[in-house]
Amino acid sequence: VPVLGGHHGGNQIARVLAGHLGGHAAVTTAGDVRFGVSLDEPPAGWQLTNPQNAKAVMAALLGGAHVRAAGDQLEMATWLTNSELPFSPTGDVRLTVGNREDGGEPAPLELVYCRQNLVLGVGCERGCDVSELDDLLANMDLDPRSIACVASIDLKVDEAAIHQLADRLQVPARFFSAEELEVEAPRLANPSEVVFAEVGCHGVAEGAALAAVGQDGELKVAKQKSKRATMAVGSSENPILADQLGRPRGHLSVVGIGPGSEGWRSPEVTQLVWQATDLVGYSLYLDLLGDLVGDRQRHDFDLGKEEDRVRHAMELAGEGKNVALVCSGDAGIYAMATLVYELLDTGGLSDAAQRIAIQVSPGISALQAAAARAGAPLGHDFCTISLSDLLTPWESIQMRVNAAAQGDFVIAFYNPVSKRRRTQLAYAKDVLLEHRPADTPVILATNLGRDGELIRVVPLAELNIDDVDMLTVVIVGSSQSQTVATGDGKTWVYTPRGYAAKEGTLIGRSA
Repeated sequence: VPVLGGHHGGNQIARVLAGHLGGHAAVTTAGDVRFGVSLDEPPAGWQLTNPQNAKAVMAALLGGAHVRAAGDQLEMATWLTNSELPFSPTGDVRLTVGNREDGGEPAPLELVYCRQNLVLGVGCERGCDVSELDDLLANMDLDPRSIACVASIDLKVDEAAIHQLADRLQVPARFFSAEELEVEAPRLANPSEVVFAEVGCHGVAEGAALAAVGQDGELKVAKQKSKRATMAVGSSENPILADQLGRPRGHLSVVGIGPGSEGWRSPEVTQLVWQATDLVGYSLYLDLLGDLVGDRQRHDFDLGKEEDRVRHAMELAGEGKNVALVCSGDAGIYAMATLVYELLDTGGLSDAAQRIAIQVSPGISALQAAAARAGAPLGHDFCTISLSDLLTPWESIQMRVNAAAQGDFVIAFYNPVSKRRRTQLAYAKDVLLEHRPADTPVILATNLGRDGELIRVVPLAELNIDDVDMLTVVIVGSSQSQTVATGDGKTWVYTPRGYAAKEGTLIGRSA
């Protein structure tokens, strides 16, 4: 039940949810119920150009007003003419489909609909400024409301100017392969052997426009040129359903889901997962999403298959899909975001996978979660060190441990131990004891944010390596870190930032 109002998409959201849940949308909006049509939500391929008038129009209709329908595209709007609206030649409410006979502005009780039956076919050089496309469009004398999408060859799927033009027109950008565009060669007005030699089809702008409008469509405006761009227009008698054409630019979201619990997952990450068609990740991480996985396609990988899962995610996005690559903690801290950019830099991907859109969304890292559970140990300078020598030489890890110890940083140790690796944390303990007190607080945080969470605070000298596993983050305080007990029996760790020495402070003084 769309309890907050059905207009502006509420009813459609209810219908989508009902479909997913196997239920029925209880649409109670008076216009939908009485007239069998949503005047503020025309079907795909149509655009309401003045939605600000919808409220007044619906109020008038519900008050008993009649409807006049007019416009040069009216016969195409069967969704409107076949509705139960009270039509009358003298109605106070006017529904205009297409252009008004007088060319004037809409009246207060008038809604204007436009059939989206045009496609802009675009070709351009790499790095072309969008202003060239704007100028080409301005010289074509088109009604921008009739444009359904911007189309081009898939080699331009990451061309900024094309996406900027589509964004300005508020329509999608769709892309076709050279093979798909070459099918249109017999219909091109300006075929080019030069273009064929370069990209594998005889025309990009005209070919894309024609491929989008289909065999029943035609070339409305032949290729127009500027210094670095070309543009053509395809036209169809029927409204164009842009989402069913070609393919979009693939999108890869690299998301950090935090420790795994819903409460520690950011709204942005949840939204990106919700929008995804495919989820890629270590099986445990995908399981932690719970019901959010829904009917999305899962691509599960074992632990240790990091490069395989990242390549798979990028190649899926290269097919035009919306992919979420799921990481625990933060996606950029000892996680997959770095590998995404490393693969882009070093190659080995398909051309399509190298042209995807990428978004990294942060999550609560194990470092942050452990610190929050234990108090405020990161109140002053800190660093993180992974003790795993699978990808980093042990000599480099030793150098970093010694440098951090000498620098008196609070240190968070990731991957402190494994089944085969038990000596690295012991080494770090011995080095740190040379530079800070034996009673320096050490936080052992296990299963953060999940069942079995355990937070322990022990003195550095009493750190027992056998109390640590791969699910534990170890935070060792600096020489300035302190503990404080509260009346409920809890011990908290904090690292002063130096406020006690600040002029005018009362910290450390008796009341």
